Amino acid sequence: STSSSASCTRPVTGTMLELQVSSQPERPKTSSYLGEQRKTPASSRPQTTATCSAPVLNCEPIENKIRKKIKHSWRRILKDCKEKDLHKKGEIPVSDFLDIAEKFELDLSEDEVKQITTKYDFKNNGKFAYCNFLQSCILFLKPKETSLLQRMIIPKPQIPLSPGPQTTAFFSAMLRIQPQILHCWRPMRRTFKSYDESRTGFLNIPDFRQVLREYSINLTEEELFNILEYYDKTLSSKISYNDFLRAFLQ
Repeated sequence: STSSSASCTRPVTGTMLELQVSSQPERPKTSSYLGEQRKTPASSRPQTTATCSAPVLNCEPIENKIRKKIKHSWRRILKDCKEKDLHKKGEIPVSDFLDIAEKFELDLSEDEVKQITTKYDFKNNGKFAYCNFLQSCILFLKPKETSLLQRMIIPKPQIPLSPGPQTTAFFSAMLRIQPQILHCWRPMRRTFKSYDESRTGFLNIPDFRQVLREYSINLTEEELFNILEYYDKTLSSKISYNDFLRAFLQ
């Protein structure tokens, strides 16, 4: 599983998922990605959140165990967490998380509770980073290891993804469109491939956005910017559509 930055910082407007819980100065307006290449060097890009190092503990078996329940109830879990997050820091006391885990019947043993609360206590202050926990249970940003006998839903790319920052705004955009992606990803992948005449596994940004629009998935400029920050770190103006879809499917 994958963790994002520990703090939830940027407010979201409109229909974007409100994972962010405190405000920062507004990001400079970005230009349209349709028909023009981004020219901002990576070193000077605006940053919305500070990243935190990956936790030492591997709680993947625990997260796999509760993933189905989390997917079914994550919006209500998020609502309860935000109500208990009085200081809008994206974290709540471990005791509050335990109450929520009991309410939603996550059925965690004492040892599992210890492991998962240790993993998501990024600041070692007895607080549970609920945003990161929910994101890790819902999205799959690292390719899942499979045996030779298992058939992958989407094959791994020949060139491994070198991802950019996992900001809270990135997760917000991905989570907002997740239900639609899950509903139509098979025909969408066929459409992606039809645009990819050279069979490179990549699409330019206008084509990528056009395919999403064909399936009624309309990204705002800011959502697109945050997704490209992750999937196009090198500013190639291309995106691996398989890497993008895989995040929703493993």
